[in-house]
Order: sequence, then structure tokens, then C-alpha cells
Amino acid sequence: MRPPLLPLLLAVSLVLAGLPRVAAEALPQTSARWEKEIAAYEQADRANPPAKGGIVFVGSSSIRRWLTLAEDFPRHRVLNRGFGGSQMSDSAHFAERIVLPYEPRMIVVYAGGNDLSAGKTPAEIFSAFQAFVEKVRVKLPETTIAYISIAGNPKRWAQVERVKAANALIEDYARKNPGLKFIDVFPHMLGADGLPRPELFVADRLHMSPAGYELWTKLVDQALPPPDR
Repeated sequence: MRPPLLPLLLAVSLVLAGLPRVAAEALPQTSARWEKEIAAYEQADRANPPAKGGIVFVGSSSIRRWLTLAEDFPRHRVLNRGFGGSQMSDSAHFAERIVLPYEPRMIVVYAGGNDLSAGKTPAEIFSAFQAFVEKVRVKLPETTIAYISIAGNPKRWAQVERVKAANALIEDYARKNPGLKFIDVFPHMLGADGLPRPELFVADRLHMSPAGYELWTKLVDQALPPPDR
């Protein structure tokens, strides 16, 4: 059973009170850390330019490790631009280089768990997502943006209340703004005991197993636009 949205929003309302909206250009400059991976994507694009108008998946390791992405969504032109270990602010920072050039009709984002592990608050994750949306909207006002909720996992289960709070903020924001979607994977990854289903994760208890990606495929597919091939 999914938790009530209102109590979670109230729980972080004091944190958000007076919080300034984060402009994309004000995000942390992390180019040095990720430059090698981003440059590799750009080199691949020069060698074999991806077709425009498809669906770009961007975010942290759960996206980067989704090696069956094209196989899982055969009716769509999908492009994987995940970079492992990244945070929501990193996806916003590099959007001009690994998202916007493809002029996608839809962007699917998964990021936030690494932010919490780095000590960031749910409000900071929410602000970084807002910045990502604003940056996309400037260049691609008609592009749909779908956010995959932060998933609970066995290794980081102690963070679960902050995970719920971050998800609640972004879900509420998506509901109130046209062109945004919230794909809630969180409740589907829990067992009858309310804990993460172990079969959905590999041995590190953090990253997903093939069964986890199979579940995500079903949930994400429901949010995708009509087939383009």
C-alpha cells in the first residue's frame, strides 16, 4: 500500500519554506568528475549520431546498468545516457551535452538515491529536479519528462523515510505541472513484509537484478508515448 501523499509533504514543508528555486546554472560544477564519461558519449555521438525525436533515459547507475534498454522497449527509439554514481544535479548540469542535443520527445530520469547517500536532503533533490525541468523547458518546451521514483533497496533501507519524502515532493510537482510524469516504482519493489524484495537486487543489495529491470520495464512502458517504430 502506497503511503498517503499529504503527510509526507507536510513533513518536509518546513524545510521547503523559503527555499529558493535553484537555477540550472547555480548547480554544483561536477564536470571534472564526470568529464570522461560525458566525453565518451559525445565521441560516440559524433561517430554514430543518434536519431532525434526518441526517448532519452538519463540518471545514475540504475540507468547506466540498464543494458537491455533497447531490447526491453523494441517499439521505441531509446537512448541510454546514464552515468553511474551521479546525482540529480549532475543530470541537470550535463543536460546540454547528453540530453538536449537529441531533441527527444520524452526524457526518463532516475536519480536521487546517491544524493541522499551524500547527505543531501529531499528538498535539495527536488530543487535539482526542478532545475533539470527548467533547463529542458527552455530548449524543448514540448518534451515530456518522466521521473522514476527513488527505489528503496536493502543496502540503503535506513534512508527510506527520506526516500519517501523526496518522492512525495516530486510526485506532487509532477501532478501540478503539464508535461511531467511520475513513475512510482517504490511500492512495487516491496514484499508483503513491507521490505525490498531481495530477488530484485544483485549481491551488492543496491543495484537491480534482471528481475528488477523486468519489473521496471512493465512500469515504465505504461508511461511511454505511442510506439514510433
